[in-house]
Formats: sequence, structure tokens, C-alpha cells
Amino acid sequence: MATAVGENPVSVRGLRKSYGDWHAVQGLDLDIHAGEVFALLGPNGAGKTTTVEILEGVRQRTGGDVRVLGHDPAEDRREWRARIGVVPQTTGAYNDLTVREVVEHFAAFYPAPLPVGQVIDMVGLGKHEKKQSTDLSGGQARRLDVAVGIVGDPDLIFLDEPTTGLDPVARREAWDLVRWFSERGRTTVLTTHYLDEAEALAQRAAVIVAGRVVQYGPLADFGDRAKTPTTVSFRTPPELAHRLLPHLPHGAEAEPATADGLLRIRTHTPTALLSVLVPWAREAGVAELPELRVHRPTLEDVYLDLIRQNIGGTDRGTDPVDGAEEGTR
Repeated sequence: MATAVGENPVSVRGLRKSYGDWHAVQGLDLDIHAGEVFALLGPNGAGKTTTVEILEGVRQRTGGDVRVLGHDPAEDRREWRARIGVVPQTTGAYNDLTVREVVEHFAAFYPAPLPVGQVIDMVGLGKHEKKQSTDLSGGQARRLDVAVGIVGDPDLIFLDEPTTGLDPVARREAWDLVRWFSERGRTTVLTTHYLDEAEALAQRAAVIVAGRVVQYGPLADFGDRAKTPTTVSFRTPPELAHRLLPHLPHGAEAEPATADGLLRIRTHTPTALLSVLVPWAREAGVAELPELRVHRPTLEDVYLDLIRQNIGGTDRGTDPVDGAEEGTR
């Protein structure tokens, strides 16, 4: 059963999940658009995994309205489940089965799975398809998890820390796989601690802190990065130590130089600023400004600021004992 035209694959309003006095998720709202890669970001214990598990239908919510592919995931209909793919955070154990047998086993659960050999090749396990799954390395086992999650050719894919434990080459291969599904019009919900991964793959994201969304929307707009000044810095050489700065472009502000001669200038027009600084330095016989750096606010800068601003003063009650949350599934 297809999602209605114009309906978001994931729509969440006022989602809440509590365990006694502890509130794992507090009034969360989300809309995830068809065909996009959407990243869920946040520190450990923020409520990301709880939220994803509610969307997947493996955990019951306390309150709020949730629609995934047009249905309430709490109903967990068989035809609905066949349309979602899940790559969980923890690696599965598939005793006494080869890689190919594992993927064939899970493919049999779906009405129109992808070809098993194609999936095995896509995740980079083509040379290991006859290998016992228990003999795989940690990174190879993670690739097998991905194969199991995508073999059903799902309309909606949940990837919970999919590249944890993978080497840089394998990470990039996993990214290519996400892009491949996106090109086919599939929707992906990506939970990750790797901000470079979110920036490389996701069009939009939500930062969750203490069960609440504290930032939501296109990654390029996070923290008003487009409006945040760029910092141009360099170490002042002796030839420039006593020279006045040239007339700076409108809005540029220079900070007092540090004791060791580091000068920082904040500006919204870094190119215009450099076009003034370079001739100024050359007039004094300086061809290169030492340690010249142009620093634009990164996603990591914005993310860490959001965490610092929102980590305190939240009402989460008393944390449950270790494992209590998992035991309520």
C-alpha cells in the first residue's frame, strides 16, 4: 500500500515517551520528506534511539501522534513492515549461516526483495559470501547488518549508526549505498554521531537534546551559519607588527592582537577582506601572511554550541536503572 500523494513518509506530533518520572522524549515534532536523507543528531541519552524505535514499531509511545508511511507504527501491520528497512545500532548474530544464507533468509520475508547477489556486492561482501557470518570481522559484520536491512528494497530505511566500526574506505562505500537509495527515491532516517557523515549525506536534520528538538531544518541553516561571521586570522610578522591595519571592508572587526602576535578579524566578506590585507602585507615586503587561516563556522561548531546551550536546565526526572529502557520493549 503506497503512501498517499503529498503525504510525508514520517510525520510526528507531540511524541512523548516516559518511564515513571523519567522523560525520554518530550513533545517531539518531526516531518521527514519523501526521498530525502534526514539525520537525527544529539548526544548519548538524548532520546534519538527511543524515537527511532517508536517509528519502527518496536517500542510503544506514551503519547502523541505518529504516522510512518501513512500508518501508526504501533499497529505493526505485516504489509507495512515489509516497506521499511532497519539497520540497528548493534550487530546481529547469525550462527551457523554463511553471508549468503543470512541475506537469502531475510530476503524471503519480503514480497519483492533486491537480488541477493546484488545486495552482497553492494555492501562489499562479494568475496565473503560463502564465509561463516561468525567468522567476519567487526566491520564486515556491520556490512552484513546493512545488507539485511536493505535487501527488502524498502521505501523507508532506518540507519542507526550504520558506519560505526567501519574503516574510512568502508564508510565511504556505505555513503555511496545511502546515495544509491536516495537516487531511487527512497527515504532514509540516519542516526549518527559523525557530523561529517550527516553533512555529506543529509539534506535536513534535527538535533535532539534531553528528548526535545532544539534545532530542525536544512543543515546549511543550522545556527544561522550563513549569517555567522567568518574569522580570518594570521600571525603578525615583525614587518607588520607596528603597521596600522588598512581600511577594512564594511562590518569587519579586528580583535586586539594576542601577546604572541595572533590577529583575528571577523567579517561577513572574507574575500573582500583578503583583497585588502594581501596588498597591505606586500607593501611591507611580506609575500605570505604567516599561519593565515579562514575559518567559517562548521557544523561541528554549531552542534557543540547547541548542546552547550541546551544540555542544562532540562527536566528529565531520574534516569532509570541501566537496561530498564530496553526491558520495556
